Amino acid sequence: MSAGFGRRLAALIYDALLVAALLMVFTFAALVFTHGAAVLPATAGVWAYVYRAGLIVVIAAYYVINWLRSGQTLGMRAWRLRTVSESGKTLALKAAALRVVFGALAWAPAALGVLWLYLDPDHLAVHDRLSRTRVVHWNTPDRLLARS
Repeated sequence: MSAGFGRRLAALIYDALLVAALLMVFTFAALVFTHGAAVLPATAGVWAYVYRAGLIVVIAAYYVINWLRSGQTLGMRAWRLRTVSESGKTLALKAAALRVVFGALAWAPAALGVLWLYLDPDHLAVHDRLSRTRVVHWNTPDRLLARS
């Protein structure tokens, strides 16, 4: 069953808390190299742009690594969601990377790309369709699936 907007948003909020913690750790490491000075172009020069790119890499890596390993982020586990390929298998690197890029674009303009799932005949959001993936919801906990 394709996941609805509410579950996707709830999982995103859970994940935002964890990603914020990861970004704090990354920022702390960056501040060590700048001796506590703000990481701005005026104080850090070109390193400020490297830092900003690093923030994006940390966010993207969180999602890609989790989707490649199990198809789930921590927030998705809590809401019993899984990201799978069109055939129902774990994502390949290319699909996960495309999903991150298209997902950022789908959520950015007031989540219009995600709300598209209510108009789509297969209940897929824009980034689902473009990356040839889907987010599914299941009602059976993993511990019960392992027994069968």
